Amino acid sequence: MGKVHGVPDASSRPVDAVLFDFHGTLAQVEDPVAWVLAAAAACGRELERAKATVLADRLVMAGRAGGPLPHRVPPHLAEHWAERDLYAHAHRAAYTGLAATVTTDVEGLADALYDRLLGPDGWLPYSDTEATLRSLHGSGVKVGVVSNIGFDIRPHFAAWGLDALVDAFALSFEVGRTKPDPAIFLRACGMLGVDPENTLMVGDSQADAGAVQAGCAALVLPAAGPGRPNGLGATLALTCR
Repeated sequence: MGKVHGVPDASSRPVDAVLFDFHGTLAQVEDPVAWVLAAAAACGRELERAKATVLADRLVMAGRAGGPLPHRVPPHLAEHWAERDLYAHAHRAAYTGLAATVTTDVEGLADALYDRLLGPDGWLPYSDTEATLRSLHGSGVKVGVVSNIGFDIRPHFAAWGLDALVDAFALSFEVGRTKPDPAIFLRACGMLGVDPENTLMVGDSQADAGAVQAGCAALVLPAAGPGRPNGLGATLALTCR
């Protein structure tokens, strides 16, 4: 089980709502090689798997949305990078710009790679996501999704049949604040009509633990690979009524 922050004994604290991070908590981006193959196919090219593997490694190192942070952001992309989770245009410009630093003979690949993010096929919910959300919904606990992101993820949840299980989305590019700023967590609590002191934030990073500064408790779980269980059952243990 991950570490609970914010209260001496989180299990004794009544929980009226749970806020979830999106990437690395409820869902993971698709395998990098599958990502490259699908994007190339959208550009009308069928790549050999060996070539796609080499290309995927280079693209991930350059900076993939949902992947590790890039080691270096070129100066001409610095402003877009700094604002990537606040504006949709900056998010696209930052990640297509990083992808364009990798030499490839597939015309339009940078945009096609980014477009994979915008649809549900480019993501895999963790295997315990649906069961966890359904259990919370069934027990009357409100659910919010709080994400540092530059595009709308509501269609993803609709495609996965999970949209009815989420009561509110606080997305950084809409709210104008990014985690760990307490404001985004407070906005989510306001959307749900709940007291932060009775709210649990579940995520995979110290930015998610920033919810403690808003008065919430926070559970930090390590991210897992695509489609694997992510330990979300721990959430249910902390929200038993």
